[in-house]
Amino acid sequence: MSHEHHAHGPGGAHEHLPDAEERLGYYQTMEIAVRELLIEKGIITPADVRMAVEAMDARTPAQGARVVARAWTDPAYKARLLADGSAACAELGIDMGPTRLVVVENTERVHNMIVCTLCSCYPRFLLGLPPDWYKSREYRSRAVREPRAVLAEFGTVLPDDVEVRVHDSTADMRYLVLPRRPAGTENMDEATLASLVGRDAMIGVALVETKPPGS
Repeated sequence: MSHEHHAHGPGGAHEHLPDAEERLGYYQTMEIAVRELLIEKGIITPADVRMAVEAMDARTPAQGARVVARAWTDPAYKARLLADGSAACAELGIDMGPTRLVVVENTERVHNMIVCTLCSCYPRFLLGLPPDWYKSREYRSRAVREPRAVLAEFGTVLPDDVEVRVHDSTADMRYLVLPRRPAGTENMDEATLASLVGRDAMIGVALVETKPPGS
């Protein structure tokens, strides 16, 4: 993957321009048609759509970081999160709607990463808008074929004995990676821990470090 515009790795900002040849997919075309029909019938207004889009744009990875920090500090919550991600998020006031959230845990032996090979399904309620590189055709194809090479380009080099598992999101199911808690954080409170958790760690292309992302 070309990373001239690269952000959360050693090289700078990880952004990719969308592929020029990509066209509107089936669900995008359907969304436009349904939205225009609902407006035409007077069921919703353009202002309703604008406010919904603005609310979506305002979401940030902070919600996901709250979930991770709670799981790190509360073993019972962590068990519930791994058993039913959507229900555990609801405990923190985060409504996942009809979407099923599956949370996968990184361990000493297993590292997880997320992709959506068909489009760009993504846990927006927890992480906000997906980065451009996540939506790119290059990432969607290479994450499955050569995940270790992709991880290395993000600066994440794993030992050979660590298994890499790639999880493919779907229209009705999203994944969230529960990253490993970094060493030396035993005395940090939940809010401080949450400040360490960046978006890329919850996608699985980065690790959590003992300093906040971007610092």
